[in-house]
Amino acid sequence: MTQVQAPEPKITEDKLLALLRSEQTRDSGFRLLMQAYQERLYLHIRRMVGEHEDANDVLQNCLVKVYRNIGSFKAQSALYTWLYRIATNEAMTFLRKRQRHVNKLQPEDEATAGRQLRADAWMDGEAVQEHLQRALETLPDRQKQVFVMRYYDELSYAEIAGILKTSVGGLKASYHHAVKKIEHYLINTII
Repeated sequence: MTQVQAPEPKITEDKLLALLRSEQTRDSGFRLLMQAYQERLYLHIRRMVGEHEDANDVLQNCLVKVYRNIGSFKAQSALYTWLYRIATNEAMTFLRKRQRHVNKLQPEDEATAGRQLRADAWMDGEAVQEHLQRALETLPDRQKQVFVMRYYDELSYAEIAGILKTSVGGLKASYHHAVKKIEHYLINTII
């Protein structure tokens, strides 16, 4: 008879931080951190940057920063909040660099970028999803951040405020404006 192993219990944030802060256990602590958060961070980054390869690159940069800077984490917020803040900042840095590059693109390059989005196996290939992704690309950075965190990541306004270090009222306004712009984009492109 085959014995089924029970899944390992989730490690508490305090125990994880203790492992990460000790030289002897930092690597094993980091592996546990990646197991716990890598997929959610990837999805968050992916929604912001669009393409799988770019999201992987940004995630790697994010994880390197986390590894190098875990000793400076003061635990004034949840570890999850700190990780999302780093992931968001890395994604925004990537988007700013990409925007500078896109401004130099020729029209035929833009058509290629659209075909890549449609051909990407990691994204739902349905037309509505493609249109939503394109609508997201038209938003200003802050509105895009807030929309992704609220709509896709289902974070509360309080959690987003902690990540972005801003007020809940300002986030609600940003989300509202983002939703209106996305609706307007979808109405004008789908209909």
